[in-house]
Amino acid sequence: MRVIERPSPNHEPRAGGRAPDMLLLHYTATVDGETAIRWLTNPKSKVSAHYLVDVDGSIVRMVDEADRAWHAGVSFWAGERDINSCSIGIEIQNPGHDTFYPDFPEPQLVALEALCRDIVSRHAIAPERVLAHSDVAPARKIDPGEKLDWGRLHRAGIGHYVEPEPIRSGPVLKLGDEGPAVRELQERLAGYGYGVPRHGLYDGETRMVVAAFQRHFRPARVDGVADSSTIVTLERLAAAAGSPHAGT
Repeated sequence: MRVIERPSPNHEPRAGGRAPDMLLLHYTATVDGETAIRWLTNPKSKVSAHYLVDVDGSIVRMVDEADRAWHAGVSFWAGERDINSCSIGIEIQNPGHDTFYPDFPEPQLVALEALCRDIVSRHAIAPERVLAHSDVAPARKIDPGEKLDWGRLHRAGIGHYVEPEPIRSGPVLKLGDEGPAVRELQERLAGYGYGVPRHGLYDGETRMVVAAFQRHFRPARVDGVADSSTIVTLERLAAAAGSPHAGT
């Protein structure tokens, strides 16, 4: 695996000398990889990532894995708020949803698999801690989006995944609903790691978290509505992860 060095000044020591135990995937939302690299290595931008994977499969390293890159922003997962200090960030070149959001090409996916396998192996990163930017910042971010094939990554030994439950008609939980069923959904999402309120009201924040879950784990329909497909997929993931809320 060949890695091109394009050092960024935008980094610092990890808080408390922490070792990375999370892998966070993004997309660049730029027209091409070079534009993204120039931004991520510009001291005025105040942002960076450890790696970028371009559409042709080129891998660029901008920050050493031992250092804290500035890629996650305000974020949360499983009680952790300083995601930058515990994670390695990979930017995947893609123009994103604001343009035409193209598919991720095969050479890029092959390179991404190789890089991710290497990182999770060397740092013993648990599958449940290979995440999307949208998972840790659902109110702000939607990248890398529903077109990234998380099932393929899982089959390559990267990340946590179960086959999504098929979409069927039936009862749903949606914006404005409240009660024990909503609270149970919120508890399950929080038990898996998401930052979500647990007050039993299906508010806008809950809707954004459900949409983030769908982008990662049930991408066939991303609408923020908790249908049976979404809920059953979440239950199966929680059970597979040994969540304290599994089976309750």
